Amino acid sequence: MKMKTDVQRDKMDLTYLKWSHIRSSSGTAGTFLKSESRMSGKKIYYKLSNFDSIKGTIGHECVNEIIVDRLLGILGVEHIHYKLIHADVEVEGRIFETWLCASEDFKKRGESKIALDDYYRTNAINGESHYDFCVRQGWRSYIDTMLAVDYLILNRDRHGANIEVLRNARVHTLRIAPLFDHGLSLLYSCENDKSVAEFDVLEDKRCQNFIGSQSCLDNLQLISDKKSVFTNELKASDKDTLLNGLDGILSKALLDKIWNMIYERYRIYENL
Repeated sequence: MKMKTDVQRDKMDLTYLKWSHIRSSSGTAGTFLKSESRMSGKKIYYKLSNFDSIKGTIGHECVNEIIVDRLLGILGVEHIHYKLIHADVEVEGRIFETWLCASEDFKKRGESKIALDDYYRTNAINGESHYDFCVRQGWRSYIDTMLAVDYLILNRDRHGANIEVLRNARVHTLRIAPLFDHGLSLLYSCENDKSVAEFDVLEDKRCQNFIGSQSCLDNLQLISDKKSVFTNELKASDKDTLLNGLDGILSKALLDKIWNMIYERYRIYENL
């Protein structure tokens, strides 16, 4: 269910949230913090961008989640929706003002989740590739779309736990979860406008992919019909939709470079 608005600019008091530490897998300094609460009977998950216990927020992964959320909406891709929230949070007894993102629990009643890598280990045929296993499960369209999306945003962190299988043992249903967790993408490693200016948006950086290789570009070769992946087209006029309301949260240089990255990669993908 999509939240009514995806950017909450009025600052909220979320100091009641308790945060757990998830060590960064990206090689950057800092920590990723997660929390959860219940609101109107629904479980809400919260994430902070890369966080330093002295400086506070030092990354902008949460803003990336909103941008990718909007991109997937434009392209017609099923995905988890996020809300970007301006808030005060308490971490280790200190109050920090920050931007965080929130999402609703995507599991249906009675469903449990298992990481795709764990599900593969217990259900794969000997010697079966990760991609072929997913095809055998009936998930070819999902995986092809995921590979295309990850190329457009240069997702560095599509490991096996960032793809989930949802099971309901009572009614014997099995499905793959909508796409989620896109924070470590785009220009997430850029901390200032100088690094933004130096960033090559078309560079094929090494990525942590459960499906295929460590090259998002090379992984496009796994897709059998690239023209059928996206329901809708990305147009130059979509820039305003993608970046609307994010001024002042990220610098203009960073926002413009993010759009250039997505649109240039999309045009390359369309011409493959």
